[in-house]
Amino acid sequence: MARYLDVHPVNPQSRSIKQAVAVILDGGLIAYPTDSGYALGAQLGNSEAKDRIVRIRQLDEKHHFTLMCKDFAQLGQFVHLDNAVFRAVRAATPGQYTFILPATAEVPKKMLHPKKRTVGARIPDHPVVCALLEELGEPMLTSTLLLPGQAEPPTSGWEVKEELDHQVDLVIDCGEVGTEPTTVIDFSEGFPEIVRRGAGDPTPFE
Repeated sequence: MARYLDVHPVNPQSRSIKQAVAVILDGGLIAYPTDSGYALGAQLGNSEAKDRIVRIRQLDEKHHFTLMCKDFAQLGQFVHLDNAVFRAVRAATPGQYTFILPATAEVPKKMLHPKKRTVGARIPDHPVVCALLEELGEPMLTSTLLLPGQAEPPTSGWEVKEELDHQVDLVIDCGEVGTEPTTVIDFSEGFPEIVRRGAGDPTPFE
């Protein structure tokens, strides 16, 4: 049965954030709110948690996992950004976008797209996620909580707990969150390709 934490959406309690990060560092899988619906999160390099995400979402090997980063300094350690891509990504973050980018050697091979050697990366704009990343001190391996057959992620912690009570280790609830997943922009070839239209305005990349 998953643990359940009710946190404040604007000023998340430090004790609760520390508890959630302890679960991550202990190898656990959490469900947490973001600025684009709920997501699943684990420690970078945790192959078992990655496999659990694959099973929950019924993903294939072509799926891009995402690094949830707290800022550009952190993001720059894990992905390659030329000047033009840097400016485009910088203008759109923090926010409701995921960018597919070439990964650096800092990203474990098992977390990469098997053929492209790319990874998703995003800088969120949500107090709870920002607090988690600040406490964790490193990017969090993540994937939008889109369950098979569903077009939108869940919007509340109780909904997640009822659905995944025996498949995740902890659920964070902060009240209702948005329903649209991120807009996904693929920069792996050096130019923007819109892979998924979501909460972030795709117009700057068209």
